[in-house]
Amino acid sequence: MTALPAAGSPAGPPPATVLSADEARRIALRAQGLLGAPDRRAGVRGVLRHLGAVQLDTISVLARSHELVPYARLGAVGRPAVEAAYWGAGASFEYWSHAACILPVEEWPLFAFRRRRYRDRGHLWGHQVTPETYRHVLDKLRAEGPLTSTELGGAKKTAEWWDWSDTKIAVERALAFGDVVCTERRSWKRVYALAEQAIPDALFGQDRADRECVRTLVAQAGAALGVATRTDLLDYHRLRAEELDPVLADCGLVPVEVAGWGPDGAPAPAWADPVALTAPRGRHRTTLLSPFDSLVWDRARTERIFGMTHRLEAYTPKHKRVHGYFAMPLLAGGRLVGRVDPAREGRTLVARQVSLESARHVEALAAALREAAAWVGCDDVRIEALHDERLRPALEKLLAG
Repeated sequence: MTALPAAGSPAGPPPATVLSADEARRIALRAQGLLGAPDRRAGVRGVLRHLGAVQLDTISVLARSHELVPYARLGAVGRPAVEAAYWGAGASFEYWSHAACILPVEEWPLFAFRRRRYRDRGHLWGHQVTPETYRHVLDKLRAEGPLTSTELGGAKKTAEWWDWSDTKIAVERALAFGDVVCTERRSWKRVYALAEQAIPDALFGQDRADRECVRTLVAQAGAALGVATRTDLLDYHRLRAEELDPVLADCGLVPVEVAGWGPDGAPAPAWADPVALTAPRGRHRTTLLSPFDSLVWDRARTERIFGMTHRLEAYTPKHKRVHGYFAMPLLAGGRLVGRVDPAREGRTLVARQVSLESARHVEALAAALREAAAWVGCDDVRIEALHDERLRPALEKLLAG
């Protein structure tokens, strides 16, 4: 790390720290919990508190994405323990952050700015509902306690996934507004409860101004990213520019420049968590990453830091896919060195499609596949399509061993 000379007179601004692209990459990895010893005592809840948000998604191949995130950092933590850490223990809630995310319950007051914005807008994604239906949902939850949308009176009017019933529209609006909260899922169904009953009083009673909410969330995003451009900070909790810009100067992050992050490899301005600006050391994690992992969920940042152009192809027609339905980046040695599109057939983990940057990463790939297989209860790994068939004998020998 170096410092730029201060501009102007001796009374001018302090020198800015200049990071190499490699330093920035290592800082990002450590901030995300993928470099250095994991905090196993804090466990899954510790991962959630540090990341600030874990994205949810319906796709389940090896496991659902919210399970894959702590697995990537902690190793083969028991899947029931992962679910228990998230749901029903009052430690987290579900809300709109980067997308639909699990959030630490301590962040409930910080999303007041977004709840107020939804209220001011008055509708939810174009859906309308009568005040009577809205009140009925709240009254039913007050009388009967936490319920799924089915238990409230139905999630859909028809079999179409998008054709919500009036009750479903009402309870989702109440969730967006903050009258209702989801702190639990049953068989992947949201369980809705009155926020005043489910959120601890000390948190529910806080009334933070919009600016304070955003300032704290920006600081949290900066700590989770380690070093970030303005665009990275906007993306982490999907903030608006007019929300972010007024708080950047006093959110606790420090201005830096990162070599190679700008156009044509030029330095680019960024912001860093001051705690992160020490030489990152420790062991690199070798693992498969969910495409929705916060290390890689921002595709532009992933390409900038790791040089990998990665896209989720689950919704791409099969004949147009390049890397597969749910291609998971392979992290090894602090770099993204390949992709695996996994599936499960009984007790066999199937790698439908595998690509590697280099033959020197075969050992890391085998280790990641064997660990993932054991974690999900598989005792065999089968490789189907391999981008370089010359690697197959070495890979299958390592997997057999």
